[in-house]
Amino acid sequence: MSRPTPTVLQPIVIDGGRIVDPANGVDRIGRLLIIEGRIAELDPCDGDCPGDAYWIDARQRVVAPGLVDLGAELRQPGREEDETIQTGSNAALAGGFTSVLCCSNTNPVIDSAAAVELVTQIAQRLGGVRVYPIGCLSKGREAAQMAELAILAEAGAIGFSDSPRAMPNDALLKRALDYCRMLDLPIFDRPEVPGLAEGGIMHDGQVSLVLGLKGLPTEAEDLAVARDVRLAEATKGRLHVGPVSTMGAIDMIGRVKSRGVPISASVCPQNLHGSDALLRSFDSRFKVHPPMRSPAHVESLQQAVADGTIDAIQSGHMPRAREKKGNDLDLAPFGAATLETTLAATLTDMIRTDILSWSRAIECLSTNPARIAKLDAGTLGKGAPADVTLIDPDAAWTVRPSEFLSRCQSSPMEDRELFGRVTHTIVGGRLLFVRVEESTAVV
Repeated sequence: MSRPTPTVLQPIVIDGGRIVDPANGVDRIGRLLIIEGRIAELDPCDGDCPGDAYWIDARQRVVAPGLVDLGAELRQPGREEDETIQTGSNAALAGGFTSVLCCSNTNPVIDSAAAVELVTQIAQRLGGVRVYPIGCLSKGREAAQMAELAILAEAGAIGFSDSPRAMPNDALLKRALDYCRMLDLPIFDRPEVPGLAEGGIMHDGQVSLVLGLKGLPTEAEDLAVARDVRLAEATKGRLHVGPVSTMGAIDMIGRVKSRGVPISASVCPQNLHGSDALLRSFDSRFKVHPPMRSPAHVESLQQAVADGTIDAIQSGHMPRAREKKGNDLDLAPFGAATLETTLAATLTDMIRTDILSWSRAIECLSTNPARIAKLDAGTLGKGAPADVTLIDPDAAWTVRPSEFLSRCQSSPMEDRELFGRVTHTIVGGRLLFVRVEESTAVV
């Protein structure tokens, strides 16, 4: 097994790669110099590179700012049978992510300063991907009382959400949007009207009717998005809606954006490719949330990413243990491991089909998520933290969940041939992941 260079802050030269940095309008072949954990220079001369630098030959590679995920479930503490911060971090590194926003549905939930600090301290001790906790929007995620948002923010919460649980309390959401203007932190809402969605298994349409399965109607998402964006417009609070999956949601988001309301939205890669027809197999690996919709919704989502209505692509990583996903479709929980396939699925379904350029794809996977979360990330500009991902765009591979670094081995991409694979992931100037052919190493 090939091992990366030690994680000390040794200078690194990334030479001959296609550097794609949407934040600075860069898309060309070049050289990148990293010194003391930060981007030191773009296209340095040989004489400017330290003699002890570690050189990476990046020819035939794309060199991009490290990917940023707007919401992954890491499940620790309390649900370690599904995932841990260690296994989730390893999976993120293998998928090219250098920063991950951690969802609040742990046990206990992240609704106290102690819970925020615990997740942060575990992640820092592991020294892997950067983990930023999202604090609960409501106390105990019960949607009855607003959590102590200022205390959570002081402890290090990057934003607030009860995701993947929807926020049914309109008044609480409005108060939170008002309050968070003072904190200048975003609220992330997974839009869904619980009463309409209760008991649903898949997209409510012709396929669910034929299969005799209770559907998740598009109206459940559409009505929640309508409420969310209207409250954001009224309060001028920072709101991110997503992941979204319907044409109606796209339409409302676009209309509000056209009026200058600074909301943002995201979508999951499985919703940009898979349709509800996959559930004809009754295979629980296709039971994801939001559900795979009909082909018309998929096409609209792809166009919305291309035209900027949707700002970001997020993994939607919802790991669940094998014994849980192994149940019959109606009993199995929603969820899948997606951190290790998000980039490749985007490349395969969006870039290689000419729906997205490389620059737009990296913008959706790195630059925009960093902007939404107000992270010092998503750029290869001089002086920025050296979070860098190297990608072999032509590498073809078949998804085998049994080989995932995530503890979860359920994936809607299983057995698909995807193109594009991460070869190196650098976090803060430290080479933490390297892939040589079929071998990998994570420090």
